[in-house]
Amino acid sequence: MIGKILFLFTSITTLIGCTSNTPEIRSLCLRDDIGNYIIKWETDPQIEGTLKIYVSDNPETFNTAIPAGYANIRDGVSTYITNDNITRKYFLLSFNDKYYQKVGARSVIMDSIQNLRDLGGYFNKHNKMTKWGKVFRSGQLSSLTELDTIRLNNLGIKTIIDLRTEQEITAAPIRYSNANIVHIPVSAGKMAEIPQRIKEDKIKKGDAILYMQDQYLQFVTDNSAQFAKALDLFEDANNYPILFNCSLGKDRSGFLAFILLSALGIPEEIIEQDYLASNNYIDVGHFAYQARDLSTDAQESITVLLTANISLMDLTSQKIIKEYGSVNKYLSKGLGLTEKKREQIKDMLLY
Repeated sequence: MIGKILFLFTSITTLIGCTSNTPEIRSLCLRDDIGNYIIKWETDPQIEGTLKIYVSDNPETFNTAIPAGYANIRDGVSTYITNDNITRKYFLLSFNDKYYQKVGARSVIMDSIQNLRDLGGYFNKHNKMTKWGKVFRSGQLSSLTELDTIRLNNLGIKTIIDLRTEQEITAAPIRYSNANIVHIPVSAGKMAEIPQRIKEDKIKKGDAILYMQDQYLQFVTDNSAQFAKALDLFEDANNYPILFNCSLGKDRSGFLAFILLSALGIPEEIIEQDYLASNNYIDVGHFAYQARDLSTDAQESITVLLTANISLMDLTSQKIIKEYGSVNKYLSKGLGLTEKKREQIKDMLLY
């Protein structure tokens, strides 16, 4: 698992004060099984010297007078040991007091929320990085533990964009009251039929695939106005930090992440990696227990519903290109994202 996550989240960076001699630095932060932070880095060419590690609860403010740790740059790894699983930590890496980089763990540890993660730390085509602690994505917030409520409070979430339908909200309302909740229901298409069809054992894997394809195509054909409304919320600095969610934080949230990251100029391959990362952070075992008494067809169908499949995003991208010519034209014509609005979002979300 660690190797897979490492592949997904390693970022190639251009650092503060860069020149033609600035090295490329790849860095990564993970949480281990007991909650410690493992920080990894590589430099090209190899740098000799000392790495200073500064830690903060706020990615915008670091006390650089007191390093939390030191490492030999050649070591390439350091562990920040903590028993604090409530407060989220961010790190500033100082390479010989010359090159600097901020890094954080992508995922946020939660007891009862699926797939909660930070969209910080991605570099766009102009080597500008998305800010940590500004935008999060997740599954539904319908059964929070007391500790999860405290963790959300510590993230400072001001706005929650709920992309679920009214039917879903009625069945599983958000159990968090310390943020402004904006309901922007994105139609699930024929997906609404699936729970009953699974119960009646009237669905096969191929049916589930077709349902998913239909939903993803409808993001473009039927729900562009809804996603445009969601995107508008990112233009107002008073809304941040923002958390957007759907049932699992995978499909509707995945598409909103796709258009937001595209607007920021993040390369396509990085956006795809962010989308596929849902497969690492959805607790399939929880659903496997619920499906243990169902038929093989039903279990295979549930697996399809729980999996982030890049072919679905490819299908959506093909639809966008067919209808609009390019993703950028879809952003401007389909979603009404003017260049001025786009620059406003970039100013707020890029270092």
